[in-house]
Amino acid sequence: MSAKLGRTLGVALSGLEGRIVDVEAHISAQLPHFSVTGLPDKACGQAPDRVRSAAATTGVPLPPQRITVNLSPASIPKQGTGFDVAIALAVLAAAGVVDPRRIGGVVHLGELGLDGSVREVRGILPAVLAAARAGVRHVVVPPSNVAEAQLVHGVTVHSAPTLATLVSWYAVRSGVDPLPVALPVEPDEQARHREVDLGDVMGQPEARLALELAAVGEHHLLMNGPPGVGKTMLAERLVTILPPLSREQALETHAIRSLTGEAILASELDLTPPFVAPHHSASMTSITGGGSGVVLPGAISRAHCGVLFLDEAAEFKSSVLQQLRQPLESGEVTIARAKQLVRYPARFQLVLATNPCPCGRAWGKGIDCVCTALEQRSYRNKLSGPLVDRVDIQVVVPPVPRVAFADERGESSAVVLERVLAARGAQRERWSPRGWSTNARVPGHALRRSPLRLPGRVTAAIDRALDLGQLTLRGYDRTLRLAWSAADLAGRPSPTAEDVGLALTLRSQGREAA
Repeated sequence: MSAKLGRTLGVALSGLEGRIVDVEAHISAQLPHFSVTGLPDKACGQAPDRVRSAAATTGVPLPPQRITVNLSPASIPKQGTGFDVAIALAVLAAAGVVDPRRIGGVVHLGELGLDGSVREVRGILPAVLAAARAGVRHVVVPPSNVAEAQLVHGVTVHSAPTLATLVSWYAVRSGVDPLPVALPVEPDEQARHREVDLGDVMGQPEARLALELAAVGEHHLLMNGPPGVGKTMLAERLVTILPPLSREQALETHAIRSLTGEAILASELDLTPPFVAPHHSASMTSITGGGSGVVLPGAISRAHCGVLFLDEAAEFKSSVLQQLRQPLESGEVTIARAKQLVRYPARFQLVLATNPCPCGRAWGKGIDCVCTALEQRSYRNKLSGPLVDRVDIQVVVPPVPRVAFADERGESSAVVLERVLAARGAQRERWSPRGWSTNARVPGHALRRSPLRLPGRVTAAIDRALDLGQLTLRGYDRTLRLAWSAADLAGRPSPTAEDVGLALTLRSQGREAA
């Protein structure tokens, strides 16, 4: 018997980057054997067992001959079970069951169950994005992955619940019918509705101002105060006053969610910035990303274009906190493995919340505190100087006085968001010709040189703090950026001495001000 060939397409992912893979199947008249070549990992290498059983239960058993499947290019790693459907169709095309001409230019993604069902896999969105960039116009995905696949424009999404459905679509026959298009998934408005609002926070005028400035200029924030004063409430409401994401940003954040297996329930982009709050017992891998085998994104990448909130920050392991320093500067995290180098975006706003001591009572005179001086010092030193120096705003959140109860509700998120959007518009007009978007992203040297350099009478306070060693050069630059945000919030074209003074005050409170 002469050899037969079948071919279709899949996608191999490395981080968020995808590459089209030719899935080639060859059947020859030799002893029965089924092998997959082309650097498959363990899960992908087990595809022959799943494909053989799924084909048998579907009613199209594979021929008892030698079957060789090659995933080309063979030099790049292939991970996961998402190649099952493509492998099965390529083999069935080689066996003459399906029409090889119809599957040749279609990307097939999905895992096969032993009963022939097509099951969901991670990373559908970045895979479909890669297919669209490569010029592919038709993709077939599992039913539960339809919503995220339909987020990509320019690609027609098809969905099949079983291998039998696919065989009926592609069966060799004289007439050729078009593949049925998957119906759009309607958004669940109740699931997407956010119930939190900044108006729920009583009192705390300085902390609210700090939160608003953080939203205006994309600044990092540290809140220090005793338990129960509203630090977590404030952090959770930061995303309600941040500008909506652009389509490109939303696609990137949804792609990261897809890789982590988080369900995407509607074929409409959610433009709300992500909010990620890992527990203080989280490991370094869960924060920065990694893992054995498949390198998955961590919390800092899931918070990309949004907020990473570390509650009880001093309770995190010091090694975990130190890992944040490089992503804070570069906006991405690089994970090196023996066979690959994976990069994930990680441009997030860091919000830290901490108590003044382990028991939380070292406030004011601290007469109720049960911690020793050594315990207090060790607790504060968990947040190292280099990390805190990268945090633009460091504000003290005091207990709420009873008089604040008289105000039923503060300014709502919608009102504050209007001011934030106006200030962001001023930044965009000022910085976009230079290639920057927000004050936090402006290089420090640009603010210290003409034509952006402020007059000496305006910067006198931070110049003196720098000379006295109270500010590092990094801290000097971050104070300048914060002063520009204060000016934008007030509607001024450039910072005044009062703006610089406010910025210096918000930085100098620090973690030991309590």
